[in-house]
Amino acid sequence: MIVAFSISPTTTSEDDGGVSEAVAEAVRVVRASGLPCETNAMFTNIEGEWDEVMAVVKKAVDVVAARSPRVGLVLKADIRPGHTGQLTAKVERIEQHLSEDG
Repeated sequence: MIVAFSISPTTTSEDDGGVSEAVAEAVRVVRASGLPCETNAMFTNIEGEWDEVMAVVKKAVDVVAARSPRVGLVLKADIRPGHTGQLTAKVERIEQHLSEDG
């Protein structure tokens, strides 16, 4: 499965570095998981089996919750058993079509 998710504290103090520092802590958890992942301006994407991906998302939420009494989580999942490497393969298929068109 691939999960795209965004975690953010709803409250921070200026002393703790604000939202970006809390988000960086969540991204650090994802990267330390060893699962294929990428971060962009809006989401962090992670690929793996259901239980391992959801465990990483929970741990990332927990590190943000340690900084803020309230945390927002947006999550979208593509659940496709038996397929791996789709984090890059999906983009490669689109790029292939774009190069054919042009």
